Amino acid sequence: MNPISPPARPHIAVHSTHFTPTSSTDWDDAWDSGSDSEEPRRGTIANSWKRKGSSSSSTAPKQVPPRSNSASSSSTLAFSYTHVNAPDPGSYPQPKTIEEAAPRSRVQNGWTIVRTSSDRKLSGDGETEPPRADHSTDADVEGDMILGELETDFDSGEPGASNTTTHLSTQSKQMAALVREDAEEIVNDPLQSIRQRAKRRDVSPGPSQRSQKQPGKQHDENSEKLMRERSIRTNRRHKFFDCLTGQDVNIAELRKLAWAGIPADFRPLAWQLLLGYLPLPASLRTATLARKRSEYLSMVELAFARGREGLDQQIWHQIEIDVPRTRPGVRLWMHAATQRSLERVLYVWAIRHPASGYVQGINDLATPFFQVFLSAYIDSDPEDFDPSVLPKNALDAIEADSFWCLSRLLDGIQDNYIFAQPGIVRSVKRMAELVSRIDAPLHAHLESQSVEFIQFAFRWMNCLLMREISVQNTIRMWDTYLAEGPDAFSQFHLYVCSAFLVRWSEKLRQMDFQGIIMFLQSLPTQDWGDHEIELLLSEAFVLNSIWHNAQSHFGK
Repeated sequence: MNPISPPARPHIAVHSTHFTPTSSTDWDDAWDSGSDSEEPRRGTIANSWKRKGSSSSSTAPKQVPPRSNSASSSSTLAFSYTHVNAPDPGSYPQPKTIEEAAPRSRVQNGWTIVRTSSDRKLSGDGETEPPRADHSTDADVEGDMILGELETDFDSGEPGASNTTTHLSTQSKQMAALVREDAEEIVNDPLQSIRQRAKRRDVSPGPSQRSQKQPGKQHDENSEKLMRERSIRTNRRHKFFDCLTGQDVNIAELRKLAWAGIPADFRPLAWQLLLGYLPLPASLRTATLARKRSEYLSMVELAFARGREGLDQQIWHQIEIDVPRTRPGVRLWMHAATQRSLERVLYVWAIRHPASGYVQGINDLATPFFQVFLSAYIDSDPEDFDPSVLPKNALDAIEADSFWCLSRLLDGIQDNYIFAQPGIVRSVKRMAELVSRIDAPLHAHLESQSVEFIQFAFRWMNCLLMREISVQNTIRMWDTYLAEGPDAFSQFHLYVCSAFLVRWSEKLRQMDFQGIIMFLQSLPTQDWGDHEIELLLSEAFVLNSIWHNAQSHFGK
């Protein structure tokens, strides 16, 4: 039976554009060629670029075709960005509960099948019918099988209903044991997490835990150094605790402390304060959280009230493509609960910002917020956790907080994602000019090899280096960005990218065009830790101090 067509919706104006380099150099992969296909990223380098004058047969970027009314229409972004005016939500009926729009999952024949509101259809009287037992399209079958493979990867045996269900149940119980007992209290009072963890971590060590001199052995310098570092960390923790638990947080003091990194258990509250999402007076936070989370919940209900048929198909199609390949290989982002939350966050943001809509790369920017806020409710590494075992109000709170903090971040760099992306163009141009002054030999070598900055720096600006470093590295970097202030994601990031490029100067000056492009698309940063990130931030701080007040040196 064919689904009944949904009620007529307001006209949606669509225009599509592709980014064009400022010079005549042909290139197809300025930030991530793999991101523009509908296949998930496999962790390989796609060399879909060609050098000036090359005989390569790579095709030029394609514009996104206008959306048709056909249910089977789709868009493939090949270095193009579609900007869609948001539909008027006033005509959408309100659902009774958010579950009507929320994704569902079940285990069927040993495979975990994730079903969303897109699997529901309207009957003649306007009511929704339950999902069909069969799959509607080949795409649905393929998507379900992929999810099934991910979920049964833990099981060494053949996929079967009994053993897989039992195994998943055991996994869920193990995950549930990692949820904090006071998770419900943390939802309403973020300070609860800090107070309890501070009590556990700041207990004075007993005799067996203290570093002591052993009889007959000299107390070596490494032990003394370790003790000094531990003392410094403890002192910083006490300063953070005093700052965050005050009745009225001193934001200047918090920024000063955060620049050098925020302890993990203090980070969720500190980020929300630094972004201005939470008010500084402690007495106002509970009411503010309740209001903002309720507002987000209402927006989700409104946006998904009519199921898939009521969504903006072009925006939703691209989000569906990007979400499954967000942070490939990290278990957290392979779980259905995480992916459904990310879909809702991205879609609601897109329809609230019609000037830009959803642009590839924004999905990456949401991941640090989700991981940081999730960490407040669990006693394990967020990257290995399945959020579906959390209490529902805790997961809703994480999702809402991630949405509002992502919105705050994007408000400062929205010209990176509007039509023609002028913010990125401007930043890449300034980066090239800055590098020509701080490392003239490197700049000259790139020019001699016909390498244009847009070919690699576009992605660095668009995704804030998140494709080059891990989420943990990104989180540490954002501690400093948030401490720098609201312009850091556009201004300070320029100096970070410049320092990042110059770091590889000696190697790059020994390479030709092909070697440079391949190296910059697959940098050896997999093993980076806090030390490397802090060194990079220090170098960027020096550049910022020298050049930020010398704007006349930059071209107009």
